[in-house]
Amino acid sequence: MDLRPSYVPRPRSRTARHAQLAVPFVLIALVTAVDIIAPPDVHLGPFLVAAPAVTASFAGPWMTGFVGLVAVLAQTVVAATRTTLTDLNHTFQIVALIMISVFVTVFAHLREVHEKELVQLRSVAETAQEVVLRPLRDRMGPLGVASVYLAAAAEAQIGGDLYAAARTASATRLIIGDVRGKGLGAVGDAALVLGAFRAAAHQEAGLPGLVAYLEAAVSPDLDDSGDRGESFITAAVLEIPDEEPVLHLVSCGHPPPLLLRDGRAVPLDVTQPAPPLGLAGLVESSVTAQSFAFAAGDVLLLYTDGVLEARDRAGVFYPLTEHAAAWSGMHPRALLDRLCEDLLAHAAGSTLGDDAAMVAIERLA
Repeated sequence: MDLRPSYVPRPRSRTARHAQLAVPFVLIALVTAVDIIAPPDVHLGPFLVAAPAVTASFAGPWMTGFVGLVAVLAQTVVAATRTTLTDLNHTFQIVALIMISVFVTVFAHLREVHEKELVQLRSVAETAQEVVLRPLRDRMGPLGVASVYLAAAAEAQIGGDLYAAARTASATRLIIGDVRGKGLGAVGDAALVLGAFRAAAHQEAGLPGLVAYLEAAVSPDLDDSGDRGESFITAAVLEIPDEEPVLHLVSCGHPPPLLLRDGRAVPLDVTQPAPPLGLAGLVESSVTAQSFAFAAGDVLLLYTDGVLEARDRAGVFYPLTEHAAAWSGMHPRALLDRLCEDLLAHAAGSTLGDDAAMVAIERLA
């Protein structure tokens, strides 16, 4: 699965979990020992409530309740050691500790239920992505391919960015696109474009015909939804012949791909771009495919706006061209691994402002 391949925080190790669980018990032991030897007018029992409260932030209700029980027993030992169990001050401390332990145990239960719901949502999202956004094969004809999808919302894991590839008898065709908007509507539009591409990529003789087919598939749906002119899809549609060291590109308002060669990243700007899918009926234009050299050893990087629009804490956009040029000698998978790590580091560990997708293609010798 392409989704967040090695950039998701890994689960804590067993040693780390054990160390975390030791914290509340160490806290109980320290507070109890100090409270026993403290002067008569000093009472540290209220600090024991921190133990179950801290446990509830990372453990389940059973462990939280157990820590609360240990804290109550520790407060009972303090009461019996310093005065008596019927001492009014210690009695109120024990009752308050029991009430707070019950409260945080309920909180831990609710948090655990919420986490299970999130796990189910992520599972559904991953299944939906496997259906809508299928992973690309590592090898397609003479091409090495790698792809990655980073969702802006970790709970969603899927949005309006899209990519797909198809093999013809003598070439590989690819599409990468970005649906305007977010949510289920954007996912539906992305699925519509991907379905149309997979249906027509093997049938249309040229890229202009393929793009016209995609436009015809998208426009009626936007007309019916009443979003004509409001919703559209930027896309780059490519064809890479097996036997010729070239690529053919039609850009429908999409950011230009980067050609990585000899330590440089060259944007492939087309001279006659087509309008985004869904706007062709509103803008007079013709669809023209432009050819660029693409020799053995070259790497082509396709991406969506979410990569360019990622900001750091100072509001600076991610410098994709400069960083891609610095790693131009890498293979597609290693290149995307490095770019994703660098992109998330640039965003200071926060969530991305928009979904981001990248596809790297290398022509093999």
